[in-house]
Amino acid sequence: MKIKTLGLTGLTLALAIALPSVGNAAPERYVIDTEGAHAFIQFRVKHLGYSWLYGRFNNFEGHFTYDPDDTKSSNVELTIQTASIDSNHAERDKHLRDDEFLDVSKYPTASFKSTSYRETGLNKAVLEGELTLKGITKPVTIKVEKIGSGPDPWGGYRRGFQGSTEFALKDFGIDYDLGPASRKVEMILTVEGIRQ
Repeated sequence: MKIKTLGLTGLTLALAIALPSVGNAAPERYVIDTEGAHAFIQFRVKHLGYSWLYGRFNNFEGHFTYDPDDTKSSNVELTIQTASIDSNHAERDKHLRDDEFLDVSKYPTASFKSTSYRETGLNKAVLEGELTLKGITKPVTIKVEKIGSGPDPWGGYRRGFQGSTEFALKDFGIDYDLGPASRKVEMILTVEGIRQ
């Protein structure tokens, strides 16, 4: 009876194949699906305290990483084309693009870069980061809801989140007097990423 020995190299290879890797999984990288229009950056501001004015930015791009085994290492980066602001009213949008508001000729982009991500409950998290708008960078806190993840019909894998935050317009150099009820803006970010 012959006993075949693998040797050290063969044994190592056999174990590597047979045993699942532990702690070696790299964070998942996702590109935000703006091409398929499955991501949105929206905002709302009170109009005279009587109603809400809604709008969005049509052109932006970004990416995020997410590690299910170490969610604290997750991060996101976004770049927004400020001239793409759209409040469903051409004359108002023209005013929002001028120097009293976004001053898009001088500041064509806004950006967000996260600094920390902390889960706070089932499908809930807090994302901290720095928002740069009109040339001013300030910290913001975004409340995050995990929407879902899984395979798509085209052979890919997707993961989606929604976040919201609020900040004073004056903090970013926008001090046009819209009345006391209109000094803050709410931002709503909905992102669906395609795993790379």
